[in-house]
Amino acid sequence: MPRILVVGGGVEHVRKARELGLDVVLVEFPDAYDPAYAPLVDQALLVDYGDVDRLLPLVRALHETHPIQAAVSLFELGLLPAARINEALGLGGESLETAETVELLLDKWRMRRHLATHGVSPMASAVGRSVHDIHEFGKTYGFPIIVKPVRESGSLGVFRINDRADVDAVADRFRALGNRSWAPGDLSSAESFDEFLIEEFLDGPEISVETLSFDGRHVVVATTDKAIGPGFVEIGHSQPSSFPAGTLREAIQLVADFLDAVGLRNGPAHTEVKLTGRGPRIVESHNRIGGDRINELARIVYGVDMERYALGAPFGLVEPLVTAPVPRAGAAIRFLTPQPGRVVDVAGVDAVRADPALAELRLAVEPGAEIPPLTWNEDKIGHVIARGATAADAVAHAEQLAAEIRIRTEPAA
Repeated sequence: MPRILVVGGGVEHVRKARELGLDVVLVEFPDAYDPAYAPLVDQALLVDYGDVDRLLPLVRALHETHPIQAAVSLFELGLLPAARINEALGLGGESLETAETVELLLDKWRMRRHLATHGVSPMASAVGRSVHDIHEFGKTYGFPIIVKPVRESGSLGVFRINDRADVDAVADRFRALGNRSWAPGDLSSAESFDEFLIEEFLDGPEISVETLSFDGRHVVVATTDKAIGPGFVEIGHSQPSSFPAGTLREAIQLVADFLDAVGLRNGPAHTEVKLTGRGPRIVESHNRIGGDRINELARIVYGVDMERYALGAPFGLVEPLVTAPVPRAGAAIRFLTPQPGRVVDVAGVDAVRADPALAELRLAVEPGAEIPPLTWNEDKIGHVIARGATAADAVAHAEQLAAEIRIRTEPAA
Protein backbone atom coordinates (compact mmCIF):
# COMPACT_ATOMS: atom_id res chain seq x y z
CA MET A 1 0.00 0.00 0.00
CA PRO A 2 1.16 3.62 -0.47
CA ARG A 3 2.90 4.93 2.61
CA ILE A 4 2.18 8.36 4.09
CA LEU A 5 4.18 10.08 6.79
CA VAL A 6 1.84 12.12 8.98
CA VAL A 7 3.50 14.88 11.01
CA GLY A 8 1.56 15.68 14.19
CA GLY A 9 -2.19 16.07 14.28
CA GLY A 10 -4.44 13.60 16.00
CA VAL A 11 -5.86 10.10 16.06
CA GLU A 12 -8.74 11.20 13.83
CA HIS A 13 -6.34 12.16 11.04
CA VAL A 14 -4.44 8.89 11.25
CA ARG A 15 -7.68 6.92 11.20
CA LYS A 16 -8.79 8.69 8.02
CA ALA A 17 -5.45 7.97 6.36
CA ARG A 18 -5.87 4.32 7.24
CA GLU A 19 -9.43 4.27 5.91
CA LEU A 20 -8.07 5.58 2.59
CA GLY A 21 -5.92 2.45 2.38
CA LEU A 22 -2.62 4.06 3.35
CA ASP A 23 0.19 2.65 5.45
CA VAL A 24 0.92 5.29 8.07
CA VAL A 25 4.18 6.45 9.59
CA LEU A 26 3.45 8.87 12.42
CA VAL A 27 5.83 11.58 13.61
CA GLU A 28 4.74 12.89 17.00
CA PHE A 29 6.09 14.52 20.13
CA PRO A 30 6.86 11.80 22.70
CA ASP A 31 4.44 13.15 25.29
CA ALA A 32 1.66 13.52 22.70
CA TYR A 33 1.60 9.89 21.59
CA ASP A 34 -1.81 8.38 22.34
CA PRO A 35 -2.19 4.58 22.79
CA ALA A 36 -5.14 4.84 20.39
CA TYR A 37 -2.58 5.35 17.60
CA ALA A 38 -1.20 1.81 18.04
CA PRO A 39 -3.61 -0.17 15.80
CA LEU A 40 -3.58 2.59 13.16
CA VAL A 41 0.11 3.24 12.52
CA ASP A 42 2.75 0.96 11.05
CA GLN A 43 5.67 2.88 12.52
CA ALA A 44 6.08 5.90 14.77
CA LEU A 45 8.92 8.36 15.26
CA LEU A 46 8.55 10.02 18.65
CA VAL A 47 10.67 13.14 18.44
CA ASP A 48 10.53 16.94 18.73
CA TYR A 49 9.70 17.43 15.05
CA GLY A 50 10.17 21.17 15.37
CA ASP A 51 13.90 20.36 15.28
CA VAL A 52 13.96 19.56 11.56
CA ASP A 53 17.74 19.08 11.46
CA ARG A 54 17.35 16.24 13.95
CA LEU A 55 14.21 14.88 12.30
CA LEU A 56 15.48 14.63 8.72
CA PRO A 57 18.21 11.99 9.30
CA LEU A 58 15.70 9.79 11.13
CA VAL A 59 13.14 10.07 8.33
CA ARG A 60 15.81 9.54 5.68
CA ALA A 61 16.98 6.33 7.37
CA LEU A 62 13.41 5.06 7.61
CA HIS A 63 12.75 5.98 3.98
CA GLU A 64 15.71 3.90 2.79
CA THR A 65 14.22 0.69 4.17
CA HIS A 66 10.47 1.51 4.08
CA PRO A 67 9.94 4.10 1.33
CA ILE A 68 7.50 6.95 1.94
CA GLN A 69 5.52 8.47 -0.93
CA ALA A 70 4.54 11.74 0.78
CA ALA A 71 4.74 13.62 4.08
CA VAL A 72 1.56 15.48 5.08
CA SER A 73 0.56 17.51 8.11
CA LEU A 74 -2.82 18.91 9.12
CA PHE A 75 -1.36 20.61 12.18
CA GLU A 76 0.25 24.06 12.35
CA LEU A 77 3.60 22.95 13.79
CA GLY A 78 3.92 20.09 11.30
CA LEU A 79 3.45 22.07 8.08
CA LEU A 80 7.02 23.23 7.60
CA PRO A 81 8.65 19.95 8.74
CA ALA A 82 6.43 18.04 6.29
CA ALA A 83 7.36 20.36 3.42
CA ARG A 84 11.07 20.08 4.21
CA ILE A 85 10.85 16.28 4.39
CA ASN A 86 9.20 16.17 0.96
CA GLU A 87 11.87 18.42 -0.53
CA ALA A 88 14.78 16.59 1.13
CA LEU A 89 13.57 13.18 -0.06
CA GLY A 90 12.29 14.36 -3.44
CA LEU A 91 8.73 13.26 -2.72
CA GLY A 92 5.45 14.28 -4.27
CA GLY A 93 6.72 16.20 -7.27
CA GLU A 94 4.49 19.23 -7.80
CA SER A 95 1.57 17.74 -5.89
CA LEU A 96 2.83 18.97 -2.50
CA GLU A 97 3.52 22.46 -1.26
CA THR A 98 7.06 23.80 -1.18
CA ALA A 99 8.76 24.92 2.00
CA GLU A 100 8.96 28.41 0.47
CA THR A 101 5.16 28.65 0.21
CA VAL A 102 4.69 27.28 3.74
CA GLU A 103 7.22 29.76 5.10
CA LEU A 104 5.42 32.63 3.37
CA LEU A 105 2.20 31.66 5.13
CA LEU A 106 3.81 31.15 8.53
CA ASP A 107 5.79 34.41 8.53
CA LYS A 108 3.17 37.15 8.44
CA TRP A 109 5.68 39.97 7.89
CA ARG A 110 7.25 38.15 4.96
CA MET A 111 3.75 37.50 3.63
CA ARG A 112 2.82 41.20 3.84
CA ARG A 113 5.94 42.26 1.92
CA HIS A 114 5.35 39.57 -0.69
CA LEU A 115 1.74 40.64 -1.20
CA ALA A 116 2.81 44.26 -1.56
CA THR A 117 5.09 43.34 -4.47
CA HIS A 118 2.17 41.59 -6.16
CA GLY A 119 -0.36 44.35 -5.45
CA VAL A 120 -2.62 41.97 -3.52
CA SER A 121 -4.54 43.15 -0.43
CA PRO A 122 -2.44 46.27 0.24
CA MET A 123 -2.18 47.49 3.83
CA ALA A 124 0.29 49.28 6.07
CA SER A 125 2.49 47.01 8.20
CA ALA A 126 5.90 46.89 9.85
CA VAL A 127 7.94 44.82 12.30
CA GLY A 128 8.79 46.31 15.67
CA ARG A 129 10.74 45.43 18.78
CA SER A 130 10.08 48.43 21.02
CA VAL A 131 7.48 50.91 22.22
CA HIS A 132 9.21 53.49 20.05
CA ASP A 133 8.44 51.40 16.94
CA ILE A 134 4.74 51.34 17.81
CA HIS A 135 4.65 55.09 18.37
CA GLU A 136 6.38 55.71 15.05
CA PHE A 137 3.94 53.50 13.19
CA GLY A 138 0.99 55.27 14.84
CA LYS A 139 2.48 58.65 13.98
CA THR A 140 2.76 57.63 10.33
CA TYR A 141 -0.47 55.73 9.79
CA GLY A 142 -2.70 56.79 12.67
CA PHE A 143 -4.64 54.80 15.27
CA PRO A 144 -6.17 52.30 15.91
CA ILE A 145 -3.53 49.72 15.02
CA ILE A 146 -3.00 46.00 15.58
CA VAL A 147 0.03 44.42 17.27
CA LYS A 148 0.48 40.65 17.01
CA PRO A 149 3.18 37.96 16.81
CA VAL A 150 4.97 37.57 13.50
CA ARG A 151 4.56 33.78 13.28
CA GLU A 152 1.92 32.54 15.73
CA SER A 153 -1.69 31.42 15.33
CA GLY A 154 -4.66 30.72 17.57
CA SER A 155 -5.37 34.43 18.24
CA LEU A 156 -2.55 34.55 20.78
CA GLY A 157 -1.07 37.95 21.50
CA VAL A 158 -3.31 39.95 19.16
CA PHE A 159 -3.95 43.42 20.59
CA ARG A 160 -5.76 46.51 19.33
CA ILE A 161 -4.15 49.81 20.30
CA ASN A 162 -6.69 52.61 20.13
CA ASP A 163 -4.41 55.58 20.80
CA ARG A 164 -1.02 56.57 22.15
CA ALA A 165 -2.19 56.20 25.74
CA ASP A 166 -2.61 52.42 25.19
CA VAL A 167 0.86 51.75 23.79
CA ASP A 168 2.88 51.12 26.96
CA ALA A 169 0.27 48.86 28.56
CA VAL A 170 -0.17 46.75 25.42
CA ALA A 171 3.59 46.46 24.91
CA ASP A 172 3.94 45.19 28.49
CA ARG A 173 1.18 42.63 28.01
CA PHE A 174 2.74 41.43 24.77
CA ARG A 175 6.22 41.01 26.29
CA ALA A 176 4.74 39.20 29.32
CA LEU A 177 3.60 36.38 27.03
CA GLY A 178 7.24 35.44 26.58
CA ASN A 179 7.47 34.67 30.30
CA ARG A 180 4.97 31.82 30.17
CA SER A 181 6.19 28.25 30.51
CA TRP A 182 6.40 27.12 26.89
CA ALA A 183 7.30 23.52 25.99
CA PRO A 184 8.09 21.65 22.75
CA GLY A 185 4.80 21.00 21.01
CA ASP A 186 3.25 24.30 22.09
CA LEU A 187 2.12 26.62 19.34
CA SER A 188 4.38 29.33 20.78
CA SER A 189 7.71 29.81 22.48
CA ALA A 190 9.42 32.60 24.43
CA GLU A 191 11.17 33.72 21.23
CA SER A 192 7.78 34.32 19.60
CA PHE A 193 7.48 37.58 21.51
CA ASP A 194 10.88 39.15 20.86
CA GLU A 195 9.39 41.12 17.99
CA PHE A 196 5.91 41.87 16.73
CA LEU A 197 4.01 42.73 13.59
CA ILE A 198 2.31 46.12 13.52
CA GLU A 199 -0.61 46.55 11.11
CA GLU A 200 -3.25 49.10 10.31
CA PHE A 201 -6.58 48.18 11.87
CA LEU A 202 -9.01 46.62 9.42
CA ASP A 203 -12.55 47.61 10.33
CA GLY A 204 -15.45 45.33 9.47
CA PRO A 205 -16.64 41.74 10.01
CA GLU A 206 -14.37 38.76 9.42
CA ILE A 207 -15.01 35.58 7.47
CA SER A 208 -12.83 32.70 6.39
CA VAL A 209 -12.72 31.00 3.02
CA GLU A 210 -11.98 27.26 3.03
CA THR A 211 -10.40 26.00 -0.20
CA LEU A 212 -8.96 22.91 -1.81
CA SER A 213 -6.49 23.44 -4.64
CA PHE A 214 -5.77 21.02 -7.47
CA ASP A 215 -2.71 21.83 -9.59
CA GLY A 216 -3.28 25.57 -9.19
CA ARG A 217 -7.07 25.43 -9.55
CA HIS A 218 -8.66 26.73 -6.37
CA VAL A 219 -12.08 25.38 -5.39
CA VAL A 220 -14.03 27.06 -2.59
CA VAL A 221 -15.43 24.41 -0.27
CA ALA A 222 -17.01 26.72 2.30
CA THR A 223 -17.40 30.29 3.46
CA THR A 224 -17.45 30.70 7.23
CA ASP A 225 -18.84 33.51 9.36
CA LYS A 226 -17.08 34.18 12.67
CA ALA A 227 -18.14 35.37 16.11
CA ILE A 228 -15.24 37.16 17.80
CA GLY A 229 -14.85 37.44 21.56
CA PRO A 230 -12.45 39.34 23.82
CA GLY A 231 -8.90 39.64 22.54
CA PHE A 232 -9.91 38.58 19.02
CA VAL A 233 -10.47 34.98 20.17
CA GLU A 234 -12.99 33.24 17.92
CA ILE A 235 -15.92 32.01 20.00
CA GLY A 236 -18.07 30.69 17.17
CA HIS A 237 -18.32 29.86 13.46
CA SER A 238 -21.19 29.16 11.11
CA GLN A 239 -21.63 27.98 7.53
CA PRO A 240 -22.65 28.94 4.93
CA SER A 241 -21.81 32.63 5.22
CA SER A 242 -24.74 34.99 5.54
CA PHE A 243 -23.10 37.85 3.62
CA PRO A 244 -24.48 38.93 0.21
CA ALA A 245 -23.36 36.96 -2.84
CA GLY A 246 -21.59 39.98 -4.32
CA THR A 247 -19.57 40.54 -1.17
CA LEU A 248 -18.57 36.88 -1.06
CA ARG A 249 -17.58 36.90 -4.75
CA GLU A 250 -15.17 39.76 -4.05
CA ALA A 251 -13.69 37.93 -1.07
CA ILE A 252 -13.37 34.66 -3.00
CA GLN A 253 -11.62 36.38 -5.91
CA LEU A 254 -9.19 38.01 -3.47
CA VAL A 255 -8.45 34.63 -1.90
CA ALA A 256 -7.76 33.10 -5.33
CA ASP A 257 -5.40 35.97 -6.16
CA PHE A 258 -3.73 35.55 -2.79
CA LEU A 259 -3.21 31.80 -3.18
CA ASP A 260 -1.71 32.38 -6.62
CA ALA A 261 0.60 35.08 -5.23
CA VAL A 262 2.01 32.85 -2.48
CA GLY A 263 2.38 29.91 -4.86
CA LEU A 264 -0.07 27.51 -3.25
CA ARG A 265 -1.04 24.99 -5.93
CA ASN A 266 -2.31 21.92 -4.07
CA GLY A 267 -4.06 20.98 -0.87
CA PRO A 268 -6.20 22.80 1.66
CA ALA A 269 -6.09 26.41 2.76
CA HIS A 270 -7.88 28.38 5.44
CA THR A 271 -7.80 32.09 4.62
CA GLU A 272 -9.17 34.78 6.93
CA VAL A 273 -10.60 37.90 5.31
CA LYS A 274 -11.86 41.20 6.72
CA LEU A 275 -14.78 42.76 4.84
CA THR A 276 -13.78 46.41 5.10
CA GLY A 277 -15.40 49.50 3.66
CA ARG A 278 -12.56 49.60 1.11
CA GLY A 279 -13.19 46.02 0.02
CA PRO A 280 -11.98 42.67 1.34
CA ARG A 281 -8.49 42.40 2.86
CA ILE A 282 -6.44 39.34 3.77
CA VAL A 283 -5.83 38.88 7.50
CA GLU A 284 -3.75 35.71 7.25
CA SER A 285 -3.82 32.25 5.72
CA HIS A 286 -2.55 28.71 6.35
CA ASN A 287 -2.02 25.75 4.03
CA ARG A 288 -4.11 23.58 6.28
CA ILE A 289 -7.73 23.11 7.20
CA GLY A 290 -9.17 25.64 9.63
CA GLY A 291 -9.20 24.71 13.29
CA ASP A 292 -12.15 25.00 15.66
CA ARG A 293 -13.91 22.04 13.94
CA ILE A 294 -14.44 24.02 10.73
CA ASN A 295 -13.94 20.79 8.78
CA GLU A 296 -16.85 19.23 10.65
CA LEU A 297 -19.05 22.20 9.72
CA ALA A 298 -18.05 21.78 6.06
CA ARG A 299 -18.84 18.07 6.20
CA ILE A 300 -22.34 18.78 7.55
CA VAL A 301 -23.11 21.73 5.27
CA TYR A 302 -21.35 20.84 2.03
CA GLY A 303 -20.76 17.10 2.32
CA VAL A 304 -16.99 17.52 1.90
CA ASP A 305 -14.39 16.14 4.30
CA MET A 306 -11.37 18.34 3.60
CA GLU A 307 -9.14 16.17 5.78
CA ARG A 308 -9.72 13.18 3.50
CA TYR A 309 -8.78 15.32 0.52
CA ALA A 310 -5.60 16.59 2.21
CA LEU A 311 -4.53 13.04 3.04
CA GLY A 312 -5.69 11.26 -0.10
CA ALA A 313 -5.07 13.74 -2.93
CA PRO A 314 -1.25 13.29 -3.05
CA PHE A 315 -1.88 9.60 -3.82
CA GLY A 316 -4.74 10.08 -6.28
CA LEU A 317 -7.15 8.42 -3.84
CA VAL A 318 -9.83 11.12 -4.07
CA GLU A 319 -11.40 12.67 -7.16
CA PRO A 320 -10.55 16.39 -7.48
CA LEU A 321 -13.48 18.72 -6.95
CA VAL A 322 -14.63 20.28 -10.21
CA THR A 323 -16.88 23.01 -8.82
CA ALA A 324 -17.72 24.51 -5.47
CA PRO A 325 -20.22 22.33 -3.56
CA VAL A 326 -23.69 23.69 -2.88
CA PRO A 327 -24.75 24.06 0.78
CA ARG A 328 -27.43 21.59 1.79
CA ALA A 329 -27.98 22.71 5.40
CA GLY A 330 -26.60 25.04 8.04
CA ALA A 331 -24.16 24.30 10.87
CA ALA A 332 -22.69 26.34 13.68
CA ILE A 333 -20.24 25.90 16.52
CA ARG A 334 -20.31 27.87 19.74
CA PHE A 335 -17.58 27.58 22.36
CA LEU A 336 -18.34 27.37 26.05
CA THR A 337 -17.09 30.46 27.87
CA PRO A 338 -17.68 30.09 31.62
CA GLN A 339 -16.19 32.40 34.22
CA PRO A 340 -12.53 31.60 34.95
CA GLY A 341 -11.87 29.75 38.20
CA ARG A 342 -12.21 26.31 39.73
CA VAL A 343 -15.16 24.25 38.44
CA VAL A 344 -17.71 23.53 41.16
CA ASP A 345 -20.28 21.68 39.08
CA VAL A 346 -21.46 21.09 35.52
CA ALA A 347 -25.16 20.78 34.66
CA GLY A 348 -27.32 20.46 31.58
CA VAL A 349 -25.13 18.05 29.63
CA ASP A 350 -27.67 15.21 29.39
CA ALA A 351 -30.40 17.49 28.06
CA VAL A 352 -28.06 18.91 25.44
CA ARG A 353 -26.97 15.45 24.32
CA ALA A 354 -30.62 14.51 23.81
CA ASP A 355 -31.42 17.53 21.64
CA PRO A 356 -31.96 16.53 17.98
CA ALA A 357 -30.21 19.69 16.76
CA LEU A 358 -26.94 18.66 18.41
CA ALA A 359 -24.22 17.36 16.08
CA GLU A 360 -21.32 17.32 18.55
CA LEU A 361 -20.60 18.13 22.17
CA ARG A 362 -17.13 18.26 23.64
CA LEU A 363 -16.40 19.24 27.22
CA ALA A 364 -12.88 19.07 28.63
CA VAL A 365 -13.52 20.03 32.27
CA GLU A 366 -15.14 18.46 35.31
CA PRO A 367 -15.50 19.54 38.95
CA GLY A 368 -12.12 20.46 40.39
CA ALA A 369 -10.61 21.58 37.06
CA GLU A 370 -9.36 25.16 36.70
CA ILE A 371 -10.59 27.30 33.83
CA PRO A 372 -8.14 29.99 32.68
CA PRO A 373 -9.12 33.40 31.33
CA LEU A 374 -9.92 33.18 27.62
CA THR A 375 -6.84 34.70 25.98
CA TRP A 376 -6.36 32.44 22.95
CA ASN A 377 -7.75 29.33 21.26
CA GLU A 378 -5.92 26.88 23.52
CA ASP A 379 -7.88 28.22 26.52
CA LYS A 380 -11.20 26.93 25.16
CA ILE A 381 -12.70 24.18 27.31
CA GLY A 382 -15.54 22.86 25.17
CA HIS A 383 -18.06 23.45 22.40
CA VAL A 384 -21.35 22.48 20.85
CA ILE A 385 -22.03 22.02 17.14
CA ALA A 386 -25.62 22.32 15.99
CA ARG A 387 -27.40 21.68 12.70
CA GLY A 388 -30.16 23.76 11.16
CA ALA A 389 -32.07 24.21 7.94
CA THR A 390 -30.08 27.42 7.47
CA ALA A 391 -27.01 28.97 9.05
CA ALA A 392 -29.25 31.27 11.10
CA ASP A 393 -31.20 28.28 12.44
CA ALA A 394 -27.96 26.51 13.33
CA VAL A 395 -26.58 29.57 15.12
CA ALA A 396 -29.78 29.89 17.17
CA HIS A 397 -29.64 26.19 18.09
CA ALA A 398 -25.93 26.33 18.99
CA GLU A 399 -26.34 29.39 21.19
CA GLN A 400 -29.31 27.83 22.97
CA LEU A 401 -27.46 24.55 23.58
CA ALA A 402 -24.33 26.34 24.78
CA ALA A 403 -26.43 28.34 27.24
CA GLU A 404 -28.01 25.13 28.59
CA ILE A 405 -24.61 23.82 29.71
CA ARG A 406 -24.09 25.51 33.05
CA ILE A 407 -20.53 25.44 34.36
CA ARG A 408 -20.36 26.99 37.84
CA THR A 409 -16.96 28.16 39.03
CA GLU A 410 -15.46 29.74 42.11
CA PRO A 411 -12.31 31.84 42.37
CA ALA A 412 -9.19 29.67 42.37
CA ALA A 413 -7.18 29.77 45.58
